[in-house]
Amino acid sequence: MQFLLAFVVAAPLLGALAALLPAPPGLKGKSPEQAVLRHGVTVTGVILAAAVALALGFDHDTPARFQATTDISWIPALDVRIHLGIDGISLPLLLMTALLFFLCALYSYFKLPQGPSPKAFVALILVLESGTLATFAVLDLLLFFLAFEMVLIPMYFLIARWGGAQRQAAAWKFILYTLLGSVVMLLGLLLIGVNSGTFDMVALASDNGRELTHTTQLLAVLAIGTGLAVKTPMWPLHSWLPDAHTAAPTVGSVLLAGVLLKMGTYGFVRILLPVTPDGMATFAPYLGAFAAVGIVYGSLACLWLARKGNKGDLKRLIAYSSVGHMGFVLLGIASMTPTGVNGALFANIAHGLITGLLFFLVGALKDRYGTADLDTLAGATGAALYGRAPRLGAFLAFAAVASLGLPGLAGFWGEMLALFGAFEPARGLSRPAFLTYMAFGAFGTLLTAAYLLTVVRRVCMGDPAARPQSAPGAASGPALELADIQRYEFAAWTPLVALTVLAGLWPAVLLGLTDPAVQKLLAGGNA
Repeated sequence: MQFLLAFVVAAPLLGALAALLPAPPGLKGKSPEQAVLRHGVTVTGVILAAAVALALGFDHDTPARFQATTDISWIPALDVRIHLGIDGISLPLLLMTALLFFLCALYSYFKLPQGPSPKAFVALILVLESGTLATFAVLDLLLFFLAFEMVLIPMYFLIARWGGAQRQAAAWKFILYTLLGSVVMLLGLLLIGVNSGTFDMVALASDNGRELTHTTQLLAVLAIGTGLAVKTPMWPLHSWLPDAHTAAPTVGSVLLAGVLLKMGTYGFVRILLPVTPDGMATFAPYLGAFAAVGIVYGSLACLWLARKGNKGDLKRLIAYSSVGHMGFVLLGIASMTPTGVNGALFANIAHGLITGLLFFLVGALKDRYGTADLDTLAGATGAALYGRAPRLGAFLAFAAVASLGLPGLAGFWGEMLALFGAFEPARGLSRPAFLTYMAFGAFGTLLTAAYLLTVVRRVCMGDPAARPQSAPGAASGPALELADIQRYEFAAWTPLVALTVLAGLWPAVLLGLTDPAVQKLLAGGNA
C-alpha cells in the first residue's frame, strides 16, 4: 500500500520525462506522434490501475484512519517531511483524478488539439496529473503548497499553446490570479507552521488549533482561505475561470473543472476546518454569504448566456455553472457540520464527473460545428441533435439533468446535504443568516434547472425558427451532415455516465467513506 501510493504520485513525473525521449523503433507504430500519445494512455492507465488497487486494499472499516502512509524526513532544519497518506476524504478524489486523466489521455489519442509538439502535450498532462494527485495525498503543509503550485505551469501552457481564441490573455489571467492567491496562501501556511512548531497536517489536525492564538487563526484563515478561494473559484474571485474555460482545449477544460477546482475546496476541508477551527467559525458566515451570492450569480449569468440573441458561448456557460455549483460546496463547508461537509465532498465528486462530461460534450459539438456559440448551434445550423445525432443529444440531455440535480443522479445528494447543513449550522453560527443562505441556494437550484433546460431545448431540439430547415425536403447542406458519437468518444464518456448513476442511486458508497473521516476531522482527531 505504501508503495502503491508513492507510485501513484511519482509515476506521472517519470512518465513525463519518458514522453520527451525518443520512442524505441519497435514502439513508434505509424508515427512518433502516435507513439507518444499511446505512451500517455499507457501511463495514465497504469496509474488508474494502481489507484484502483489502492482503493481495493484500503481498509473500509476504518476510513477515518490515514492509510498507505509514508513518513520520511526531508528538510530536518524546518521539520519538513515527505509525509503521504490517504483517508476517506482523499481516496475518492484520488480515484476521480486518476480516472479523468486516463479518459482525457484516451480522448486525446484520437482527437489531439491543434498546437505544438504532441510530446510536450503529453508531458504537460502527466506533470499536471502528478501535481493534482500529490495535492490529495500529501500530509505536510509545505509539500501541499508545492503540489498545489505544481499544476499552474502545465495548465498555463495547455491553455496558451493548445487553446482557442484569446488563449494568451486567458492563460495570463489564470496564472496571475492563481499566483497572487498562492503567495498569500504561503504566508498563511508559514504562519501556522512557525507558531505551532510543525508543518505536519496530521499533528496539526489532532491539536485542533490549541497551540494557535485566536488572532493567529484569523490571519491564517484569511490568508490561506484567499488562496484557496481563488482556485475554487469563489465569487468574486472567479473572473479568471470563464476566460480560461472558453480558451482551453477540451481536455484542458475537463481537467480544470473536474480536478483543479477541487484542490481549493479540499484545502478548506483538510487544513482550515481542523487546524484553525476558531478562525473558521469567525469567517464561516462571510464564507457562506459569498457562497450564496456565487450560487445565484453563476446561475443568473448562465441564464443570460442561454437566452436567444445573446451570443452566449456554451463553454462559457458551463464555466459559469461551475461558479454556482462550487458555491454549494463552499456553503456546506461554511456550515461546519458533518452533514454540510459531507455534502460538500459529495458535491465535489459529482461536479467533477458531471461537468467533466459536459465539457467533453461541448468540445465534441465545437469540433463538429466549428463553434460553441449557442445561437449558432440552436439557430443557423439547426442543431436539433435529437434528430441528427440522437446519441450525442441523449448524452447532452443526461449531463444537463444530472447537473441540475435530478434525484437519482449524483448531482442531487451533494447540493441537498449542503442545504441541510445550512439549515442547521454548527453551534455558535448564526442560524438566521444560514437560513437566508439556504434560501438563496434553493433559489439557485431553480435557476439552474431553468438555464440547463433552456440549453437542452435549444441545442437538442433546435429553435422553432430553425425547425423548418430540418423538415423533410429541405435543402441539404453541411448542417444536415452531423456525425454521431464515435467509438472513442463513447469509451471516454460512458464511465462518467455510469459513475454519475451509481453515485446517485447508491450514495452510501461515497458517504460511507467520507462520513467517519469528517466526524473525526471536525472533532479534532478525537472521534
